[in-house]
Amino acid sequence: MARSATTTAYEMLTGEDEGRACSDIPDSACRHQPRNFVTHIGCLGATKTADGLIDPKLVLAWLMAQVGAPAALIGLLVPVREAGALLPQLLTAGYIRRLPRRKWVWVAGSVIQGLAALGIAAAALLLHGATAGWTILGLLALLAVARSLCSVSLKDVLGKTVDRARRGTATGTATTLGSAAVIVFALILILELGPRGAVVIWAIMLAGGLWLVAAGLFSTLREEPGATEGGRSGLVAAWDSLGLLRTDAGLRRFILARALLVPTALAPPYMVALVAATPGRALESLGALVLASALAGLLSAYVWGRLADRSSRLVLAATGAAAAAILALTALADAAGWLAEPLVLPALLFVLMVSYHGVRLGRTTHLVDMATPETRASYTALSNTLIGAVLLAGGGFALVADLLGVRAVIVALAAFSALAVPAALALDEVQERSES
Repeated sequence: MARSATTTAYEMLTGEDEGRACSDIPDSACRHQPRNFVTHIGCLGATKTADGLIDPKLVLAWLMAQVGAPAALIGLLVPVREAGALLPQLLTAGYIRRLPRRKWVWVAGSVIQGLAALGIAAAALLLHGATAGWTILGLLALLAVARSLCSVSLKDVLGKTVDRARRGTATGTATTLGSAAVIVFALILILELGPRGAVVIWAIMLAGGLWLVAAGLFSTLREEPGATEGGRSGLVAAWDSLGLLRTDAGLRRFILARALLVPTALAPPYMVALVAATPGRALESLGALVLASALAGLLSAYVWGRLADRSSRLVLAATGAAAAAILALTALADAAGWLAEPLVLPALLFVLMVSYHGVRLGRTTHLVDMATPETRASYTALSNTLIGAVLLAGGGFALVADLLGVRAVIVALAAFSALAVPAALALDEVQERSES
């Protein structure tokens, strides 16, 4: 009984034995670390699977087209999803800070996401045309705002329950598990084991169920009460958080690097647009694109997580360089006519998504390790809100595409990714603090 299954799993994944020590969480939390570590993996694995099953860039875009939603509404899916998940965070961080145990915020956010996903499936079954499109878009906005609550609270809870040197491993392992599950979904689509529309709707319903299950599991975390100083109104917290930009040079550098890495999120729809001249062609390759995205997470996330525990700064620099190279290659492939080959686009998307997962794990690990327990929630909310604004402004690339063509957008995104490399290298080596 002394060695539980969670302890065994924890030791296998981290390479530790029972003589572990914690550097930046108290002994009371350290005692529960193996159980909390595995719980985080289970919850995040479920929600990352759900994210893949309801991916707005691929799955919801396909679904909206199937229900006859206007093209303009389909174009709003990614901006609504990304901005809705990030922009509210600056105002919510102060309220979350009032709670000594913030896991309940994550639980509530996960429940709302689950219900919203089930609503999207119902709308696809019962509605059609613009009515279905607006309903799905509204539910996606609700899901995105709930996700913003989870994003702020997760990093704070993770920082309180898992030691600095283990956080990247936990999130990387969860991403790997989620990617493996989404691969199964992609193979079902590719092999046409059922009507494509029915498979997609069932997948979205499963996503809703996974969010609800994750909420229940997350409620069992052993979270010690945390400091509640700074738990003022949202507007006061927002003003104080914005003040960090003037006083914290490290935070400014981090936000700049993260903003320059936004192309890894913005580029996929434009990559698809390069070969979508024939109506419906991109939608017919849904299974291959989902498979490429999921394989990228499966094969890279755990490795990125382990590397981020050593140097999140170098992970961000490497992902910027990789994204710049693959986007430049995409523009070249378009000019040369190589994208006419059916496997070229999935292969390019695969490499870009490897970089995307590295960006996500690198920035999460860097932010959590850079912040103190007192500043972690504010850092998270401020950086996510500003990046949300950048993503929203990224919708302007649609105008560039209309004026200069999609290839020009790809080239511009490659240039921004290249600029992210020196910006990332200028960051502090925050992992060294755990060794000092």
